Amino acid sequence: MHQEDGARDHFTCVFVNPVGQRRADFQHGCDGMFANLRVAAGAEQARNLLAREPADLLVLDLERCDPGIDLAALGALVAERQGAPVLVLCPFTNARWLPALMAFGPLDYAIGPLRAQQTRSLLAARMRAGFTATTPCVTSGAPTPVEAELRTLLAVRTACQQALADADDSVRFAEHLCAALAGWPGVVHAALFQHRDGDLHLEAEQGVAGLHLMALLPHDGRLLQSPLRHAFPGLLAATTGEFALLDAPGKAGEPELAARLESFGARMVVGLPIPGPGPGGPLGSLCLLFGDARVFSPAQLQALDDLAGLAAYGLRMAEVTRENEALLARVTHLATTDALTGLANRRHGESLLEQEIKRARRYRLPLALIAFDIDRFSHINDTFGHPVGDLVLRTVADTARTMLRSSDVLVRSGGEEFQVIASHTSAIDALKMAEKLRSAIEQVEIPGCDHVTISLGVAQLGEGESGDSMAVRTHAALARAKRAGRNCIELAMS
Repeated sequence: MHQEDGARDHFTCVFVNPVGQRRADFQHGCDGMFANLRVAAGAEQARNLLAREPADLLVLDLERCDPGIDLAALGALVAERQGAPVLVLCPFTNARWLPALMAFGPLDYAIGPLRAQQTRSLLAARMRAGFTATTPCVTSGAPTPVEAELRTLLAVRTACQQALADADDSVRFAEHLCAALAGWPGVVHAALFQHRDGDLHLEAEQGVAGLHLMALLPHDGRLLQSPLRHAFPGLLAATTGEFALLDAPGKAGEPELAARLESFGARMVVGLPIPGPGPGGPLGSLCLLFGDARVFSPAQLQALDDLAGLAAYGLRMAEVTRENEALLARVTHLATTDALTGLANRRHGESLLEQEIKRARRYRLPLALIAFDIDRFSHINDTFGHPVGDLVLRTVADTARTMLRSSDVLVRSGGEEFQVIASHTSAIDALKMAEKLRSAIEQVEIPGCDHVTISLGVAQLGEGESGDSMAVRTHAALARAKRAGRNCIELAMS
């Protein structure tokens, strides 16, 4: 006889699990503990047993149960107990059962897996002390421990909401959120994992000095491939979308991981999936390491769920910000870039010229403008067709780009016309640059039309001259080059 079995003479129990072997194991492991122990394969069978003869304790073993199929029936059993003791044995890999069942009525729970002796000791301790439903009591006077914990959670939630001020940047938001979560009494470490670029990334962590989860978790460069993704609640929640609650690191079946967690003072690990938009998988997970194991009330579990929702909101805000920035960059690119050649378009070129004029005046530096166009381009289009004409434009643009300095700006100013804004460049140097352009383009071979030539005009910025005036002088020089027989350069008149 076991010393802890003193209550067996009057305590009756109904055990529910769909797997015959688990029912047999429970009966064998708890042999002699109860005056009457009955087992059921499901909620309906348990209801019939309880209708014939009530039981002091209902044990719901959720291993191999499916919330999508079994929740309503098992929840109805909890509701029908009307406060009579219910003990839920919940696998650590699927703790979302707990808040779902608690919505039906008060219950006590234990996190599995549990060995037979652990289950026996747990039941004996509960029978001696009385089963404690995880529903907060309302009393007058000083706040209960649960009320005090809820107040603490409210403060943590407020601090987490303040992290949303940085939600335009996911890393900064994650850092501030983890710092807020680490302020929850009992939490020794907080981390946020996020799915990004086809893998899972540790965006931020805060807590125990020297504890770095990336060093703790073997991953070979890819967290989604970590051999501990089934055992560590932070990875488990991010990969499966399940709420994972490991109230003793050893229960995960990874002794080395358990030893390392405990060496940093972590006695319980919670993984909260961060819900994604729509029916897809989670965005990632929040991972909280506690210094001691604790039992959560329904309100506390709801608070944890709220924190995961807040993290989802912050990460989605950061994603929207990134998308808006990318869209703005795309719109800016389309508004300032010539689609065919990839060069600055005319409007953007005019703006850049004005900026360079202001800079040249401020620092008293020379500035030159080179205008050129492709000789007899309309004849090329008429003779060889527009596809060849487009190829000529791209080839001329690419050739000119390779001849220019990184500080020079090449602009397609319209049709077959181009400009070069040459900063820190005098008229003499601009003439040399123009000759390099003319010679290079004359020599390049273009499929479909053999060779092309260009005519160029060059001008240096005059004292007090505007961009429009400089452009007019440059194009006048270009026109003279055309009249002079093409494939040549003319310097603008002052």
